Amino acid sequence: MARIRRHPILVGIALVLFIGLIVVGASAMTVWRAAHDDVASRVERADVIIVLGAAQYGGTPSPVFRGRLDHAVLLYRQGRADSVIVVGGKAPGDSTSEAQAGRDYLVSRGVPAGSAIAEPVGRTTYESLVGAASYMRGHGMQSAFLVSDPWHNARITRMASDLGIRGYASATWTSAATSEDTRFSGYARETLAYVYYRIFGR
Repeated sequence: MARIRRHPILVGIALVLFIGLIVVGASAMTVWRAAHDDVASRVERADVIIVLGAAQYGGTPSPVFRGRLDHAVLLYRQGRADSVIVVGGKAPGDSTSEAQAGRDYLVSRGVPAGSAIAEPVGRTTYESLVGAASYMRGHGMQSAFLVSDPWHNARITRMASDLGIRGYASATWTSAATSEDTRFSGYARETLAYVYYRIFGR
């Protein structure tokens, strides 16, 4: 019986694809589990609440951004932290930054002006968290509730840890991303973003 020869290049490609599928599958599970684990519910207090920015239009937060901000207001009113940092820079053509729009919204919802902080740094999640970490170090802060959408929990918690922040994810499900299709798309995008961050650290 003739022996079938396996081309080494094809075997190598198949092995890489197999490993890639394992990595993506494991990352997808990590993202899904983190999305459904409200770590903050098991933590009474943190030094600060960090709200990850999202789209805003002329100073008015988008529905997704507003959902995150309302959740931060709830945490603040519960006495979970003494201040709230909103992060996020300014996109080309914008008249204001995500951070400033978010801070203004918090103040309009009753958060004292002295407790609402705008950190208008970064156009990516990582860059924004770098800005938040810098602010925290300068003010002797170490722990933070991290407010974003659920599928971001795994990545932002990992980023925060890498930046020296003891982060507790506290996601909101009350944003505009409520349909099954939108959520599936969010999980899929975030799985790839999580893999990218673990490989490249950005």
